[in-house]
Amino acid sequence: MARQFNIPIIYKSRMISRVKKSRQLQDPRKQDLTPTVLDFGSVRFILARHFGFCFGVENAVEIAYRTLEEHTDRRIFFLSEMIHNPDVNQDLQERGVRFIFSSTGEHLIGWEELTPDDIVVVPAFGASIEMQEALAARRLDPYTYNTTCPFVERVWKRSAQLGKRGYAVVVHGKASHEETRATFSHSIQNAPTVVVRNLEEAHILADIIRGKRDREAFFTHFGHKCSEGFDPDRDLKRIGVVNQTTMLASETKQVAQVLRQALADRYGQDNSRQDDYRQDNSGQDDLDEAFADTSDTLCYATNENQHATYALIEHGADLGLVVGGYNSSNTSHIVELCQEAMPTYFIQGAKDLVSEDRISHFALRTQEVVTTTPWLPKQRPLDIALTCGASCPDAIVDTVLLRVLEFFAATRTLEDVLQPYTEIQQAIG
Repeated sequence: MARQFNIPIIYKSRMISRVKKSRQLQDPRKQDLTPTVLDFGSVRFILARHFGFCFGVENAVEIAYRTLEEHTDRRIFFLSEMIHNPDVNQDLQERGVRFIFSSTGEHLIGWEELTPDDIVVVPAFGASIEMQEALAARRLDPYTYNTTCPFVERVWKRSAQLGKRGYAVVVHGKASHEETRATFSHSIQNAPTVVVRNLEEAHILADIIRGKRDREAFFTHFGHKCSEGFDPDRDLKRIGVVNQTTMLASETKQVAQVLRQALADRYGQDNSRQDDYRQDNSGQDDLDEAFADTSDTLCYATNENQHATYALIEHGADLGLVVGGYNSSNTSHIVELCQEAMPTYFIQGAKDLVSEDRISHFALRTQEVVTTTPWLPKQRPLDIALTCGASCPDAIVDTVLLRVLEFFAATRTLEDVLQPYTEIQQAIG
């Protein structure tokens, strides 16, 4: 049985959770990615099979709130935002939590303000070695209250293993993201390390591996995000790829394939197989010594949400609403996927649905909050794809759905629409 976390009631949902529970009972092995359709008559909500709090986020939320409950008499600090969701972080701040760093790495509270009697909690993204040392110097152990995602820690362990085996580590991620900064910090303890943002940068690094670009090209493109002393002539002979767990798993696989092909070209070996970034560990091939198979470090939740988003897109809708924090990496990737198929709005919650004519949302291309009017098509019935990121509580999705319903007349009641899911739980649960 999957572990059950103690999540504050403010984050629990009375609608979405009912749907999720019934789908889980019907499909415990999560093989059916078909979206759920909630038909209210004039509007139909198409819900992705998987979305919302993942294992790592639920673990972080449980530890954070338990720490607050058990230590009401002590000051509690978080190294940075626990997860990238404004509602969760605001609630923590209202309960007295203070953040030492912003999500972009700015120091908000000086180390000198901390005392050994304070509690410092590590967020789900983890902590860099430098932060650990700074806290240790003040007699604070950040890992007494540690919410680091287990899948992030697994990436760190694999990076260490790669370094000890003589591989350089390529991190597929955003160099400025808290998780990538922490992963980079841990990786460089054992291995030469470089961060690659996307496929475009992967192809540049591949050309350097092939010798089509020189050392100067490496330092032009990667000099600001590689470990000190990184030597492309020496360190790109044997590599392993790990990722920021919130990146698209499919893109990580493509990055790995591009770099593996470059090594095959460098050593004159056949790399014609298309499944080189394997999902299992069976078999050997000629490139094992040059390219390490790290496919088992990919986050299951990111994979599930991505595949569920593809199924949501394939089903189709008139528009999409994706809910989550604007600085949430995994939510941004869901938005990117949906935008390719339908008009999609990236919102933080129900308050962004100003009216049936106006919506406030985040534009990924310009990285700014904009207002669109009109946004709601006039045809009826209207199909709205609805999903959210891994750090967004189901309760917020509830409020978004209810807010949208206010813009439609003569809709079916919630209990009527949700009755089939209640019956499934009663019959199976």
